[in-house]
Amino acid sequence: MVNVKKSVTVLKHFVLILTLSLMGYECAAQTVVTIIEGKQINVNENYPTKQEYEALVSPYRDKINKDLDAVLAICPETLDKSKGQWQSNIGNMLASVVLEKGNPVFNKRENKNIDLCILNHGGIRAIMPQGNVSARTAFEIQPFENSAIVVGIKGEQIAEFADYFVKEKKPHPTAGISFTITVDNKVKDIKVNNEPLVLDKVYYVVTSDYLANGGDKMDFFKKNVSSTILDYKLRNMLIDYMKDVDTIKVNNEVRINQEK
Repeated sequence: MVNVKKSVTVLKHFVLILTLSLMGYECAAQTVVTIIEGKQINVNENYPTKQEYEALVSPYRDKINKDLDAVLAICPETLDKSKGQWQSNIGNMLASVVLEKGNPVFNKRENKNIDLCILNHGGIRAIMPQGNVSARTAFEIQPFENSAIVVGIKGEQIAEFADYFVKEKKPHPTAGISFTITVDNKVKDIKVNNEPLVLDKVYYVVTSDYLANGGDKMDFFKKNVSSTILDYKLRNMLIDYMKDVDTIKVNNEVRINQEK
């Protein structure tokens, strides 16, 4: 009797395991994806608008457009990053603005002053047109959500930036720094605030959070000895500058010299 009961128990377990295995196999077989199909739906001005949605959204859209298009200042000439080999008028303007707007914030927090500004050529995404400019203009020029950050780096890293600048052959925006590029593409006469560069001195550089983290291969920023987030977007700096002035200052100061 005992052997019969054991046999029945074993048989029940075997049937149960077999049933569960088959169920698992069937479920797995049923969930295998063999074909994925889809189609693209273009949402543009030709797509029909639902009036109930339009009635809900339009007041907000109208308010945003009104704020974005309000004239803040006048630009006396077109500022374009493509004009100039080693520097551009829009790059000079933006770097000067970031330095000007960032310094009071940094000074208040750290009781120190920013020495120079370094930005990247690729961060400028549009021209500043001649004539009326607005907050929309600032969004077009700087569409990214980059914020200003001040990093303390030694003069050695400033020298690394100058070498990087020549190697990249792009007019990265700068302010507070100047140097000369020799005929054989070497760097000499690096100055910060018109004073010769001191390699072991700590300088405070305002830049974007993207670059401070080594963006655009600016790895020298990652060797910083201090870092202060200003909680101030670069775009907002430009907008605030526009609000403060009647006319955009076109800065044609020669910051990067080239020997001939």
